[in-house]
Amino acid sequence: EGTGQIWLDEVNCTGEERDLSGCQARPWGEHNCHHIEDASVECSDSNVTSLGNLQLLDGPHRCAGRVEVLHNHQWGTICDDGWDLADAAVVCRQLGCGAALAATGGARFGRGHDPIWLDEVDCSGTEGTLLECRARAWGDNNCFHGEDAGVVCA
Repeated sequence: EGTGQIWLDEVNCTGEERDLSGCQARPWGEHNCHHIEDASVECSDSNVTSLGNLQLLDGPHRCAGRVEVLHNHQWGTICDDGWDLADAAVVCRQLGCGAALAATGGARFGRGHDPIWLDEVDCSGTEGTLLECRARAWGDNNCFHGEDAGVVCA
């Protein structure tokens, strides 16, 4: 519980905002709250900060394919540097696709055409979403699309 002035109430963010001031909210300082309702945020030490969407493309079924992530309204790929079964397990779980059977590299499911958004993704395998995994900063990579990562889920 905090003390002092309550500045924001009814905050509504889409997840694409650059910061909290870009979210819809009641006018600054107007609220009908008590400190018992104070909100908080817990951040991980991940460089992956705003993962909005995840998809698999060009695979033989819905739960296999090249992994692509949506960042800044643009889909992009993940580089296969360090890509392993623990990373694939998180992707499969996030997409509701069961267990990870394979973590593929070398653009097994074709080369993407959009930015390479993530590199050196490092999940323990227990994370609920790719958002919780460590990775280099968005767009920071030393890769080409011949290294696009993929998954095969059960």
